[in-house]
Amino acid sequence: MTQVKDKTHQQLNRALAELMGWKLVYRIDGNETNEGTEYWETDKGFRQVDFWEPTTCQSDSSEVQAKAIEANEANYFANLLSLKQVPTSHSLLDALRAISLASPQERAEAAYITLQGARDDNS
Repeated sequence: MTQVKDKTHQQLNRALAELMGWKLVYRIDGNETNEGTEYWETDKGFRQVDFWEPTTCQSDSSEVQAKAIEANEANYFANLLSLKQVPTSHSLLDALRAISLASPQERAEAAYITLQGARDDNS
């Protein structure tokens, strides 16, 4: 399975934006405590991306999750359940509860694993 634990939030944001086919158009470099600000060209215009914070990422998170489901629905949900550490032997209710309570970070990580795997399969 593709690993995401070694990536910072900024690195995962960048990787997901690239997997979505978005183009980096502008970067403001950061400092020791900040990796900088990136602006991406998407099919919906120019924007920053943030797949992590619940108050700022709902649109980006939903879009990347939809792309991962489109790429491989079964793998996306399997990856999400794996990240939530829900064994396959648990009930459907346990799986549905885990999916509905997944954090933006868990959803972003599952989407990254799924999209990276789909890209690797098509290479």
